Amino acid sequence: MSGCDAGGPSPYTAALDAAGIVVASVHDPSHVTAAPRPDRLAVTKALTAVDPDHPELRAARDMGIPVEPWQQVIADAAVGRTLVAIAGTHGKSTTAGWLVHVLVEAGLDPSAFVGALLPAASTGGVPATARTGNGDAFVVEADEYAGNFDAYRPAIAVLTSVEWDHPDVFADETAVREAFTTWLAGAGTIVANVGDAGAATVMRGRALRGQAVLTVGLEGPGAIVPEVRAKIVAAEPTGTILAVRGLDEDSVTIRLPTAGRHNAANALGVAGAALALGLPAADIVRGLETFPGVGRRLERKGESTGVVVYDDYGHHPTAIRATIEAVRQREPGRRVWAVYEPLTYHRTAALIPEFAASLATADAVVIADIWAGRDPDTTIASAAGLADAVSRVRSDIPVAAPGSVDATTEWLAGQVRAGDVVLVMGGGHSYRIATGLLERLETEAAPR
Repeated sequence: MSGCDAGGPSPYTAALDAAGIVVASVHDPSHVTAAPRPDRLAVTKALTAVDPDHPELRAARDMGIPVEPWQQVIADAAVGRTLVAIAGTHGKSTTAGWLVHVLVEAGLDPSAFVGALLPAASTGGVPATARTGNGDAFVVEADEYAGNFDAYRPAIAVLTSVEWDHPDVFADETAVREAFTTWLAGAGTIVANVGDAGAATVMRGRALRGQAVLTVGLEGPGAIVPEVRAKIVAAEPTGTILAVRGLDEDSVTIRLPTAGRHNAANALGVAGAALALGLPAADIVRGLETFPGVGRRLERKGESTGVVVYDDYGHHPTAIRATIEAVRQREPGRRVWAVYEPLTYHRTAALIPEFAASLATADAVVIADIWAGRDPDTTIASAAGLADAVSRVRSDIPVAAPGSVDATTEWLAGQVRAGDVVLVMGGGHSYRIATGLLERLETEAAPR
């Protein structure tokens, strides 16, 4: 097995290095044509949609080598296992990683493939996005983009939330709901977070009537009363305390190590999936209370010169707002810097008002240059344009667009002060801002 990623080394490639899997950083048709030739070429749909004439794709077609979505490789590996697929606009990686942790703690030795780095305690080695186990359960993160989740036919599907995203493939929220509905119709049991308005709307549709459904959610004014439901008793810097009904005959108090209302909802999705797999309440509670988190999901990177730095993958207005709220729970009383590297031009252009409103809930906002990803058109939005939109919402807070990821890191180092908390969010190379800022602050503080 080998691979190619023009993005070069990243926190995700250490596990590949440890496994002896060679990843080239430059695309070349010889990766396909040279001996030993691959049996199949697994690719991202973002590539096949944007650049169908890519040299490696063309070489594979010319040689009759099958080209397929990489999700198909994972689906093939899960044959004969109980496939548990975590889907939804938000919370997939945290929910999937949390479920893996619950199963590992219960001694069930699952396999998994998720979208964030699982901690070493879950993988038995270096942090990785995959885990190979001998147990029956196989947990996957099922992404809706361009039908990425179509390869999966899960025994259990968890639906965390449904909201408009990926405007390059979904015209509106109705199109998103239709995609989830069609996919869920092929699942066995659905664990649905009906505390989320979009997910509740999907579950009320006629197409899913008659399917086995376990509803979960935080208590609220919704028309559906979840079977597994919780009330937030306290939100503290060290975590969130829930009173949960539906796991056992009586209400159970659970002390989550995570912050944020969204993570309380994620925990209920994990609990529902674990119940569907037959885990007893005691094992579920223990796993929920001991979750160490996954990479780049409100990950506390460190503190230097009195400045605390977090890193997060948030790249949608709803996720950004929820993450800012969560970091305020973690770090009460601190000035919050929201530092965002927008993920794709098309998403930024489609949701500029929503991004501006969410980012403006911070005390200071910094926008790095947009990460293009699969975008062919880089003229439809800009970091400066988003910064201007934030300033129109909140003219009383600092807002800046310093430039590249590296330029943003340098600019921040000269602006932050003791007592601040810096929340870095986004895809692309935004993680370098978090690590680079800490390194710069430590260097500046070192004795000369």
